[in-house]
Amino acid sequence: MRHTFPLARKGWAFAKKTRLYWLERHRHPVNYWLHMVGIPLAFATPLLVLVDWHWAVYALGVGYLLQWVGHRVEGNDVGEFIPLKKLLGLPIVAIGPRYQTPTAD
Repeated sequence: MRHTFPLARKGWAFAKKTRLYWLERHRHPVNYWLHMVGIPLAFATPLLVLVDWHWAVYALGVGYLLQWVGHRVEGNDVGEFIPLKKLLGLPIVAIGPRYQTPTAD
């Protein structure tokens, strides 16, 4: 008898969809690699607080700065700002203009 795990399958499908969307938003090599450095720095913040809060602040600041620079290179908005911009009714750029597929009008 084969057991199925619908919740796990849904979670895995969500993770795959999220990863593909993330890769779509980070196509430029500079943006991608700045994120590969910046994300671990930002996520290291809680551990660095245990060592020295100054290092934690620097890691968080530098991590997010690298990601912001990457999005400027890519030409799209930082992911954390998109919901805020939507809430305020401001235009968003989810995918960099050079990577957008043309739509038939």
